[in-house]
Amino acid sequence: MNANITIPFDGKRDEKFAMQYYFGPNRHEDLEAVAIGLDESLDYGWGIFGWVNIILIRPVFNFLNGFGISIGIVILLLTLIIKSFLLPITWKTYLSSAKMRVLKPEIEELKKKNGGDKVKQQQATMALYRQTGVNPMAGCIPMLIQMPILFALFRFFPATFDLRQKSFLWAEDLSTYDSIYDLGFNIPMYGDHISLFTLMMAVSMIFYTKANSQMTPGMGGDDGGMMAGQMKMMTYLMPIMMLFFFNSYAAGLSFYYLIANVITIGQQYVIRKWIVDEDKLHAKIQANKAKKKKKKGGFAAKLEQRMKDAQTMQAQRKKK
Repeated sequence: MNANITIPFDGKRDEKFAMQYYFGPNRHEDLEAVAIGLDESLDYGWGIFGWVNIILIRPVFNFLNGFGISIGIVILLLTLIIKSFLLPITWKTYLSSAKMRVLKPEIEELKKKNGGDKVKQQQATMALYRQTGVNPMAGCIPMLIQMPILFALFRFFPATFDLRQKSFLWAEDLSTYDSIYDLGFNIPMYGDHISLFTLMMAVSMIFYTKANSQMTPGMGGDDGGMMAGQMKMMTYLMPIMMLFFFNSYAAGLSFYYLIANVITIGQQYVIRKWIVDEDKLHAKIQANKAKKKKKKGGFAAKLEQRMKDAQTMQAQRKKK
């Protein structure tokens, strides 16, 4: 190791400079004990991501690691705890998707009824959502809530000293990539090796994407829309991008995402198979639709009024 150190110089005859050196692991607790601010050199992420790591992820990890078990089992238990914590969000996301799915036949009928008039189609769809009490944005908000945790974990594993030189299964060191085969040549952006945990993580993402596309209306591209086709292409392109990006990254992080994807697929299957009855959900939505129309909310009223104004302007242009 080498370092270049710059010190101030005032040109006086005798000058003294007080220095402190720390030789040791960059474990957060050890750096914090020195009490000269060295712990701030660890990059746990900026803003909310760093706070999530410091307040939530790191204390749970340290608690589990204190039992002296394999670091791979620690990551597995950490994943189970995080996914259990996020289960209400997974539930809300699935419920929103299920509502949209049971309404899909009626939305298709509105498309046929309004032909190619996009404005009328959007107005009718918004009216249907309002009558049935379905919020099309309900599935996006839970996803945004869990994003800080996902990005925080992306910074947590590379900055955690306890993963270094710790083996699990075929991975000799979870703080770096777990190469199972050296290619003998370098592929740009991929590397010269194959990391098995990363490969398994990418495969699990494909299964997760497929399950999610079947669960979410329009994601499968079966409605023939250009946007749906683009979304389908992006969701299947993402695992390939992750395969390239994570191939030379910490095996511990790829292992975490692998377990998280498997657990999420399992949660969705259990919810769909045994918890959410889509027939009962459809009946409840139809009961909401049969009730007296509710007074339009501020946002819904403004959105529908803008659609009407756009339709009026379009009609006036056609007359000209």
